[in-house]
Amino acid sequence: MPFDDMRRQGPERGGAHERAINLPPAILWIIGLNVAVHLLRQLVSESVDDQLILEFGLIPVAYTGQPGGDWLSLVLAPFTYQFLHGGWVHLGVNMLSLAAFGAPVERSLGVRRFVAFYLSAGLAAALVHVLSFPDSADPVVGASGAISGVFGAVLVLLRRVGRMSSLLPIAGVWIALNVFFGIFGGTPGAGGQPVAWTAHIGGFIYGLAAIRLFVPRSMEEEEPRPPLD
Repeated sequence: MPFDDMRRQGPERGGAHERAINLPPAILWIIGLNVAVHLLRQLVSESVDDQLILEFGLIPVAYTGQPGGDWLSLVLAPFTYQFLHGGWVHLGVNMLSLAAFGAPVERSLGVRRFVAFYLSAGLAAALVHVLSFPDSADPVVGASGAISGVFGAVLVLLRRVGRMSSLLPIAGVWIALNVFFGIFGGTPGAGGQPVAWTAHIGGFIYGLAAIRLFVPRSMEEEEPRPPLD
């Protein structure tokens, strides 16, 4: 997978370089869980599936409007929305992106740190979306916010090992693309769901800023830090 040939210093470094197709365990479990959830949704009626989206998708007005609804749903939705998708294309694009960008990040952080980082990136993306569209009653689903965080993280890790001279050009282009598709639409396979472009940007910025908090101390001490842009 792209970006998966970095030399690792993290806790899962096993000596010889692994082939990229050998995805690390957390990535495999996350992909498997996402696929399993989508398969199960195919087995229920459309009305039941719509209710699942309303219960476990992220609806900003449920947090910013008048109190009401199921409190358990309100607590779980910022996590569960990350495992729901608008269609097979939406799911496939996200899972391929996770495999490409997530593998080197997990191998640097280890399983537990990666899972914590991944879920927290999804939470950060959810928060940014709610703050950006507080009156929206449209449920948002998908792992794109969390994966955007992973993409930001892999850019930082590439820069740490000297594989990238500057983050600014890639970050600028990526944010501009998200703004464009958010305003004009065009994201494939979303199944009629709104494009949460601010969530993508929020997750990405979180990944750039927060990955340093999850890097093992041994990796922090051993790897040189390039000058900031």
